[in-house]
Amino acid sequence: MITLHTIELNGKKIAYSSETDFLVQVGKGKGSYKTRYSFKGKFAQAFFYYCGINVGNGYKKRLLVPSFNKPILAKVIS
Repeated sequence: MITLHTIELNGKKIAYSSETDFLVQVGKGKGSYKTRYSFKGKFAQAFFYYCGINVGNGYKKRLLVPSFNKPILAKVIS
């Protein structure tokens, strides 16, 4: 059974289902991002892992949902 959830992140309301994929990605410099963690329908767990990644020395991180119109939910560049 698919359940729908809504949350507010940075002043934006986000609606997602239990089938939504959340990706936590890390990259370095001008290079591309690589997916480090993937969570299906678990925003809280994805956000927890995203916040737990320390960036520095040219690294960057982002939290995204490929199926959304604006897929990037959060992004940090050092």
